[in-house]
Amino acid sequence: MEVTSKDVTSVLMNDTGRINGYTQLIGLIATPIGHSKSPAIHNFAFQHLKLNYVYLAFDVGLEQLEDVVKGFRALNLRGFNVSMPNKTKVLSYLDELDESAKFARAVNTVVNEKGRFIGFNTDGKGFIRGLKEHGVDIKDKNVVILGSGGAGTAIAIQAALDGAKQLSIFNRKDEFYTRALENAKIINEEMENSRCLAKVFDIAEVKLLREEIEKADILVNSSGVGMHPIGDQCLIPDSSYLRPDLVVADTVYYPVETKLLKMAQSAGCKTVNGLAMMLWQGAEAFKLWTGQEMPVEIIKEQLFSGGVEME
Repeated sequence: MEVTSKDVTSVLMNDTGRINGYTQLIGLIATPIGHSKSPAIHNFAFQHLKLNYVYLAFDVGLEQLEDVVKGFRALNLRGFNVSMPNKTKVLSYLDELDESAKFARAVNTVVNEKGRFIGFNTDGKGFIRGLKEHGVDIKDKNVVILGSGGAGTAIAIQAALDGAKQLSIFNRKDEFYTRALENAKIINEEMENSRCLAKVFDIAEVKLLREEIEKADILVNSSGVGMHPIGDQCLIPDSSYLRPDLVVADTVYYPVETKLLKMAQSAGCKTVNGLAMMLWQGAEAFKLWTGQEMPVEIIKEQLFSGGVEME
């Protein structure tokens, strides 16, 4: 089901969701922004729960970021989401960070608590919540993570915070490999309450990749490999790397069923697609702003029953 701006306007202005003088504003700042599904998701949830909020998207890049955050303070926004390219630079303009944001060095959600802007990173929390909804607990598990970009970093940090036993992070030797090394150092040396051990490998070392997957309980693709229009690609060479008792999760949600997930299903693995992380990271932010649970199952049924379409 394709959600249009006309649909969102109808939701906002009907009898149960009318904008008035008490409506609280929540924003999203990113560039480009037109493809985002967040306004449709959050406004649908507000209307469904009869909450007096409205969620709007603002096309904001690094040059405008400081002024926009100052403006949000002046307007007393309840909060806002932050997406690329602003996730790291926004840290400089906030008053406080929770552990997820501090260790990931990136923020995707800001909450206004009596004038104090507090930064969170709900990407990793959303991923872990998505696993739980599929009956998978990350505590005491060995996890292989493919990729160390924004999603991979958030997942690695949250997995360590939530009690994963070991993380084996694979990335090609580029700038994200350096980030993987930084993430491992933070997990191994700076997280006082974590007993997780993080290791980093070059993904070109396919023998090591096979060995680590053989020891793993959960395999995660956090890279963009497999996303449209490169949906025929996969970082795992073939299905012999997989086995039935392995859980395989992908952060790519378009297509919903990636080549990796198809390969995993053929090997008998339990699979979790990228739609779970996309929705649950939003649900985590929604709860921080409103104190209520987002109606995720209803949103999946009403907005994504036909899959995810990109504009």
